[in-house]
Amino acid sequence: MTETFQFNLLATDGKARRGTVSMPRGEIRTPAFMPVGTVGTVKAMYLDQVRDLGADIILGNTYHLMLRPGAERVARLGGLHKLIRWPYPILTDSGGFQVMSLSGLRKLDEKGVTFKSHVDGSLHHMSPERSIEIQGLLGSDIQMQLDECVRLPAEPKEIERAMEMSFRWAERCKTAFGDQPGKAMFGIVQGGDIPSLRERSAEALSTLGLKGYAIGGLAVGEPQAVMLDMIDTTCPHLPTEKPRYLMGVGTPDDILKSVARGIDMFDCVMPTRSGRHGLAFTRHGRINIRNARHAEDMRPLDDQSSCPASRDYSRAYLHHLVRSGESLGGMLLTWNNLSYYQDLMAGIRQAIEEGRYQTFIEETQEAWARGEAEAKQAA
Repeated sequence: MTETFQFNLLATDGKARRGTVSMPRGEIRTPAFMPVGTVGTVKAMYLDQVRDLGADIILGNTYHLMLRPGAERVARLGGLHKLIRWPYPILTDSGGFQVMSLSGLRKLDEKGVTFKSHVDGSLHHMSPERSIEIQGLLGSDIQMQLDECVRLPAEPKEIERAMEMSFRWAERCKTAFGDQPGKAMFGIVQGGDIPSLRERSAEALSTLGLKGYAIGGLAVGEPQAVMLDMIDTTCPHLPTEKPRYLMGVGTPDDILKSVARGIDMFDCVMPTRSGRHGLAFTRHGRINIRNARHAEDMRPLDDQSSCPASRDYSRAYLHHLVRSGESLGGMLLTWNNLSYYQDLMAGIRQAIEEGRYQTFIEETQEAWARGEAEAKQAA
């Protein structure tokens, strides 16, 4: 732990980077996967479990916490870390994703965005300054600028308009953030699927001298190949000495390929949401535990895993729980999925340190392919 925010690059293998983000509340080993705790809870998990799996940092969501329980209330209760019993780093999204996902419930202009609450219909105005204020009240360690995330495909003029406004909002967020020792504000590169706009956005944000940079507006409807092209386009225009965060991504394969292009931090609801819907991520690929072929399969999901949910419960029992609608099924599969994601990140970090990252990618993908082939034969 350090009194200031620091990013140290420890090793590289091609474009893949192994580093650490050091903050007063702890060290984040990168590449890192950050479990999503939207409203102060990683769904279906105890936070002690999340920590034990290897997570150094979790996410909270500014929009959702603004509505319930309210930023001012969280501050009165001692901040989000104290309220949820997580003394380690927390990153908060700014509300920019909800600009896209709740497009039918908001109005947008240069000043900011006015949301109509999906909970009770009340109106809430979020300017760049208010977004940073809320994140400060929550006590967030890494605060994201307010931006406008555009769903793809979109018209080039609309993508450019949103990118330019997002940069102006980044300037306002930087001013509002001021000097907060030990904490950081990250800017967010926008530009949709247009390389020249991504380059302009990254170069403009780099002039602000922020402590970290995110790539936003991807995994929002475009093919994986487009996402990877935008990462390839953007990363060379970001400072090498600052952490790079790919927002809202993704699948294990997305993570493998994005790390190879220089990304340091990830978040995604996929492991938790998939677990609640009966999908397990394993060394053998994805397993849909709802399938009838698991009904009498007494094998665990992974007999070599250190996670009890993966190692100690049979597929037959998990199948029964999920098909019966028992909450324990989603809890166990979420536990398995987050364990797999953290194990994957540990393997990635070790492979980069050893200079064998490309081999690690190939071995991991081959194991997925073998498992999927075996599953098809069994079916």
